[in-house]
Amino acid sequence: MTASAGSTWNEDRIPFTVPRWPEAALAGPDFDAIRAEFDVPEDFPPDVLAEAERVAADLPLPDLDATDLPLVTVDPPGSRDLDQAVHLAREDGGYVVRYAIADVGAVVALGSALDAEARRRGQTLYSPDRRTPLHPPVLSEGAASLLPGEVRAAALWTIRLDADGGVRAVDLRRARVRSRAQLAYPDVQAQADGGALPDPVALLPEVGRLLEQGAAARGAIELGTPEQQVVHGPDGGWTLVARADLPVEGWNAQISLLTGRVAARLMLDGGVGVLRTLPPARPEDVERLRRLAPALGVDWPAGAGAGQVLAGLDVADPRSAAFLEEAVALLRGAAYTPFDGAPPEQSGHAGVGSTYAHVTAPLRRLVDRFATEVCLALAAGREPDPALRAVLPELPGLMAASDRRTRSVERAAVDATEAWLLAGREGALFDAVVVDADGDRGTVVLPEPAIRARCAGTALEPGSRVRVRLTEADVARRSVRFEVAGA
Repeated sequence: MTASAGSTWNEDRIPFTVPRWPEAALAGPDFDAIRAEFDVPEDFPPDVLAEAERVAADLPLPDLDATDLPLVTVDPPGSRDLDQAVHLAREDGGYVVRYAIADVGAVVALGSALDAEARRRGQTLYSPDRRTPLHPPVLSEGAASLLPGEVRAAALWTIRLDADGGVRAVDLRRARVRSRAQLAYPDVQAQADGGALPDPVALLPEVGRLLEQGAAARGAIELGTPEQQVVHGPDGGWTLVARADLPVEGWNAQISLLTGRVAARLMLDGGVGVLRTLPPARPEDVERLRRLAPALGVDWPAGAGAGQVLAGLDVADPRSAAFLEEAVALLRGAAYTPFDGAPPEQSGHAGVGSTYAHVTAPLRRLVDRFATEVCLALAAGREPDPALRAVLPELPGLMAASDRRTRSVERAAVDATEAWLLAGREGALFDAVVVDADGDRGTVVLPEPAIRARCAGTALEPGSRVRVRLTEADVARRSVRFEVAGA
């Protein structure tokens, strides 16, 4: 398991070896203390566990039988909370995307103990040493998960695309499904590279790239920066790596984004729902980035949008990495926006380049269950239940609190690991890349281990390589600081 935070270093182009630090450090950071500090819910209350066991023992299944559809799941290795299963095919000169989403609404009733506990948690939280699930594992990793060979309840999206990837028809209904196989990203990438993908996802590279092209044409903004991740080292301790997504992860994400786009359209047409929104980048932020581009060697052709420029960058280039760091300013203000009646004034998502809703991860994210229930009602020509509509205004607050807690825990886990890895090495010299600078202060990234920290010095230029000296590695304060060598 990993904890991650934004980074701008690409491990795919950097040889990685686990550093050997003093034996006394092998116990590792205290992740339990971090979770306690940020009030992460741990054990489920007895009544919630009892309710989950009852539901799992008598799993409700819809009448529509789609178990003949050869769906597969595509997830990180070892995943058990499988929200999505996919099947892609050619049809009438275009494509048909079938996307089965775990029907959590069928097993978590409004007003139940399970519902109340899920609202308290908000989302599954991933720490380096454990997963804190949104729902009891008997459901999230068992009876509700789209595990291979098991008949499960699903919200089955059927999305028909034309040859250019445009949506020409959408269908959504409850169905019983059975996944044929659980596939892992690295294996699927290797199969894609070798031209030997399983039939259900043989078209994933083709459809994924087509949807990526559509996103670029819409002006979608995707930073694509690698993440810092806390992972087990072979010596039993912890280390930090920087990991970028495999291409297959991007193609798979496009299927999820497609589903979120058609879900948003369904809710907007029906006059009720909850969107994931992000306002357009402020013109002054775009202009600032445009002025910075020449200094960092980034080509910004006349008439090109920020999304097009960012999509063409190589994050292994330190100057491009620094440019991406500055581009984070373009993606401020993400929110969940409920509506019932007139559409919200701000309904779009600048990162997606379209209207968009979260509906594809209900085992791991609270809002998806409610948005899916709204979509199922509207697709069936019904008004959503009043009790369901009454919850929609509560969701932004619940998700915002959960997002804050998740970000805090992930950042603290990374910070603690950085300090733990470097403790006792004050005065040591390291090679680093400057990714941000403001006067005599800035941020640098070490390639190995993948540490990101504040740095003092007058020679800080974004995109430059510098030699830095460690001045602080305080585990208790989770603080790491450097200075430019010779400063």
